[in-house]
Amino acid sequence: MSNAPVDKGRRRFLTVATSVVGGAGAVGVAVPFIASWNPSLRAKNAGAPVEVTGLSKLEDGGIIRVEWRGQPVWVVRRSPEMLEALPEHDDRLRDPKSEEPQQPEYATNEYRSIKKEIFVAVGICTHLGCSPQYLPEEMGDHVNGVQAGFFCPCHGSTYDIAGRVFEGVPAPLNLVVPPHYYVDDNTILVGEDKGQA
Repeated sequence: MSNAPVDKGRRRFLTVATSVVGGAGAVGVAVPFIASWNPSLRAKNAGAPVEVTGLSKLEDGGIIRVEWRGQPVWVVRRSPEMLEALPEHDDRLRDPKSEEPQQPEYATNEYRSIKKEIFVAVGICTHLGCSPQYLPEEMGDHVNGVQAGFFCPCHGSTYDIAGRVFEGVPAPLNLVVPPHYYVDDNTILVGEDKGQA
């Protein structure tokens, strides 16, 4: 053991320096570790709203297909004839007044939409998740006397042009109407519903 005097100032400096370096190292390890808990950019984008443009160029009976949260979303421009025919088959529908919560409050109306001529729906059958076909001309053999709608080829479920399910098919519910709002007359943002009453 040495009898040399102890330099307390140097000891304090070394203790503080070691603590600072150790703390910086702990922060250097903790920041990336905690950041790894955040969802990835891909995961954030998967749930991000989707902008649908070109509504002004969409002709009667036309459809725009986009993807939101990994699901197909349809934007259909309904013709005046399609809209006039909607109430004619209410007695053949499972939920004609859309009482089940398959749509936002602002789409709980006879058209299941904000603007009656534009219908927005998730293109997934409510039976087992297949994607129905859009039939703009005639439902033909699938539903007699109905001008336009959607037919699921997997198990035969049928929906009218407002996405309301017909009785006697496997699908239990109407098609889902996602949250959406009009940015302007030409653009819809699917995935958000701000600005709607």
